[in-house]
Order: sequence, then C-alpha cells, then structure tokens
Amino acid sequence: MQVHGLRLAVAVGLALSVVALGAQAPAPPASNAQGSQPTFRVNIDLVTMDAIVRNGQDQFVADLTKDDFQILEDGVPQEVTSFTLVHGGRVHNLLEPPPPPAQEGVILPPSRPRNDTTGRIFLLIVDDLHLDFRNTGRIRSLFQKISKNLIHEGDMFCIVSTGPSSLAIDPTYDRKVLDEAIKKITGSGLKPSDVIQGQDNADGPAEVRYRAHVAFSTAHDMLRQMEKITNRRKAVVWVSNGYDFNPFAESRLGEDPVFGGRFGQTREEGQRLNEQFNQGAQFADADLARELAEVTRTANRANATLYTVDPRGLVAGADLDEQLSPVEYGNWVRKTQDSLRILADETGGIAVVNQNDFDKALKRIDAETSDYYVLGYYSSNPDPLKRTRKVEVKVNKPGLNVISRTSYTLRQPAAASTQK
Repeated sequence: MQVHGLRLAVAVGLALSVVALGAQAPAPPASNAQGSQPTFRVNIDLVTMDAIVRNGQDQFVADLTKDDFQILEDGVPQEVTSFTLVHGGRVHNLLEPPPPPAQEGVILPPSRPRNDTTGRIFLLIVDDLHLDFRNTGRIRSLFQKISKNLIHEGDMFCIVSTGPSSLAIDPTYDRKVLDEAIKKITGSGLKPSDVIQGQDNADGPAEVRYRAHVAFSTAHDMLRQMEKITNRRKAVVWVSNGYDFNPFAESRLGEDPVFGGRFGQTREEGQRLNEQFNQGAQFADADLARELAEVTRTANRANATLYTVDPRGLVAGADLDEQLSPVEYGNWVRKTQDSLRILADETGGIAVVNQNDFDKALKRIDAETSDYYVLGYYSSNPDPLKRTRKVEVKVNKPGLNVISRTSYTLRQPAAASTQK
C-alpha cells in the first residue's frame, strides 16, 4: 500500500535528523577488520520524562533546580541523573547524565558530542482516513492555525498522513513546506451510511478495523523513531475524528432508525441478535482499548506527548441524509471523542474535543511545549518482568502543581516482539 512507503520515508528522515538534534545515541562500533574489540549494547536505559511546573496563578516556574524534584518509581525514590530546563523553547541549562552502571564483560561506546538543541520537535499526524470529506475546508483552516500559532521559527516538524492525502514530509524547519502540504489535505473518512451498508465479519465492520489499524500503525512506527531523540520534548499533534470499533451497531443489525424494532424478525430472532449485539460491543471495546494502550505505551517510551484534536468542534446531530437515531449518533460521537481523550490523558497531553476555540487550545499546547523540565534517571528496579512502572514526580516546594506522565512500559524482548 502506498501509505506504508510514504511512512517509511518520513521515518528514515526522522532517524537521520537525530544527530543534528543532539540525540545521545551511542557511536557505531568500530569495524572488526581493524582489530578493535566488538561493542555490545547495555540493557540499561535512561528513563526521561517531561515535567511542567506551575504556580497558583498558572504561571510556569523556571527557577527550580535538580534538588527540588523527587521521582518515585513504584513508590521507590530514584536519583535524578540528568536535568534540562527549557524556557521559551530554548535550553537554558543542562546536566549531562553519567554513563549507565557498568556490567561485567560489556564495553560502553563513547557518546557523540551534543550539538545545539534549541527549538522544538513536532510530529503532525493527519489521520485523513478518519476525517470527514465535507469538513475538508475546516480541517485545512485548523492546520493553518497550527502553522501560525504553534510552529515557530527554529521548530522542527514532520508531517505524515494515514490515507490518500499522501503526506510524508521529512523533518524540516521550513514552514513553507507545511503551508504547501495543507493544500493537499482532504478528508476521506467513512460516512455513517458507508459503515452501516459495509461488510461485517466476526469482529465487526471490516473497513473500520482496517482503517484504524493503519492509523495506529502509522503513529506507532513514527513514535518508535522518536525514541532515538533524547532530552527534547516531542509533541505529537494528532488530528482525527477518533475511533470506534463497533459504530452504529443497531442500524447495522437492521433496526429501523425512525420507528424502532427490526425488520422481518421474530421474537426469537430479535433476542439472538440482541445477544450478538451485546457480545460484539464488549469485544470491540476491549480490542479498541488494547490498541490505544499499545500506542500510549510506545509514546511514553519515546517520552512523546500526544495532543489530539477533533476538527469537528462542537458536534450537534447527524446530517439529515444519514437517517440515524439521535441516541445512536450521540453514542458514536462520545466513543470517538473518548478515544482521543485516552490518547492524550495517558501521555500527559491535551485532547481538544467538542470545542470550537482552536486558537485558545493551540496557545495552551504552545505554552506546554515551550516551558518544561526534562528529568532523567536510571531505574533502580532490576526486574525485567516488571514491565509497567508507575512514576510520580514531586516538587519539594509548596503551592506548585506538576504535570507529567504517570507510567512507562518496558519494551518487549526482541523474540516476543517477533512472535506478535
């Protein structure tokens, strides 16, 4: 499929930009042909996380030191080994992390020197597979606001789409590239009638599942590349109408949207279909929760914050030509918006849903991505079976509020990942 090739191009470009961004990736091992000793990768990783500290007036507090912070992992205090303050989008001071604890028989490669780390990093995901065609003008207007109010001089950004908008723009500082890309954005989401009349299988609407899988796979691949960038706040602006694996289930089963009841069914048939409906809804919700959890785990490993934006704004009712019951349409809107809230909440971001004031929301995202601390530590928990770790960041000063992610998940071993 074309979108996978485009996604690979962006991923390669993002990976190549890591050196210019000052990522602390280990230098490649020397060739064995020169008689040098081989280098092995240490399985001890620096855990980094962003922390936004505000006072009672909702103002960012920029005069804190490393000693003012306390990090607890599963309730156990951790030593802060790296500390970065970014204020106004620029790095003001930096505490280099020490090398990880040495392990017998393992040789650590030297780190590359750090280059300039000014500016921010944005990944713009245009989920056009889940954007209404009729809202194309509104969607382009939203991205014009993003270009004007969020992307500033010195910020690096890349753009990728999930569908026929065919956007795969490598990391760049040139905002003109974004302005040209906006002209290509076109919504191509399914209408409710397309879902109701589409093909169903044991898991529900096949096309709905496929499109969601493409969107999550696109995000997952890009986030994996962003893991290589360290000591920088990585913001992902994810524009989508949201996700529901079992939309308009009653209409798909043949219920009359106006008068209720199901066409041409006996009582026994109605009971059987009701059981199938309830069981299918439970499985669909569980599958969606699993997909969302996997994306948020990948984002937290990359220390990337997801900011989800629903360009529909305040949603009233369905279009008249769709002939949907208000209750069923309202349930679908609620579930799609909830999926966007989960993506943002689980990564410390903001979900811009059910509101029309995009300028205000973008200014808030701009503030959160301009002023923050980056804290790093080496986990004192040596148990690799404890994959999900709860994290809490505290400030040893009264009257201050800390916003940060609350957990991270270790990557699965390579063998387990291959079997998935």
